[in-house]
Amino acid sequence: MPNIKSAIKRVKVSQTKTLRNRMVKSNLKTAIKKFETALADNDLEKARLLYPEITKKIDMAVTKGTIHKNAANRKKAKLALRLNAAAQK
Repeated sequence: MPNIKSAIKRVKVSQTKTLRNRMVKSNLKTAIKKFETALADNDLEKARLLYPEITKKIDMAVTKGTIHKNAANRKKAKLALRLNAAAQK
């Protein structure tokens, strides 16, 4: 345990940030899983409705600093490719 006041505050701040990051990542993963299950079930309408929701969550994670912007763009591009590939089948 830290003894210095500033170190105590840093521990508290890092705990709250860790909790927020975990929450944001969990919501993001859940949304992506819903999208993937919709694609697996060949439910294109549901997948098309979920895609803008996922991109919004990814962008929010970037603004919070939870994930890097390049990783976010990579995720969005990968999901878009999967959606387009499923639509062409």
